[in-house]
Amino acid sequence: MPLMLPHLTQLVTDVDGAWAAAIGGLDGLLVEGHAAADTDLGLLVAEHAGLMRVANASYSDTLGDVNPRELYLRGERVSVYLHPITPDFFLLLALDGRSNLGQARLYGRAAARGLEAQL
Repeated sequence: MPLMLPHLTQLVTDVDGAWAAAIGGLDGLLVEGHAAADTDLGLLVAEHAGLMRVANASYSDTLGDVNPRELYLRGERVSVYLHPITPDFFLLLALDGRSNLGQARLYGRAAARGLEAQL
């Protein structure tokens, strides 16, 4: 697990507007995380794991055996980008209002590929 933290720290550094990155399980548990702001990453992962489970179930029910490749939730001041790493784990990237979604997607996919072998 110690090799995961550098990926997450670098992701927050590389993506404009990113303030946290975490690996979560679909069971809602935080595996590893890095935050540049004071936040409860465990709670953030738990809440978004539920959204990932619902998205997976919805896509599976309506489109057959299809799972979302990424999920982006945008709020007024905060956004969250989610990218599956394996069927049981996902990458969460928390972004502020000045974030760059293109960077989040590009660097998030690369980080997910790098983390997949470690899970």
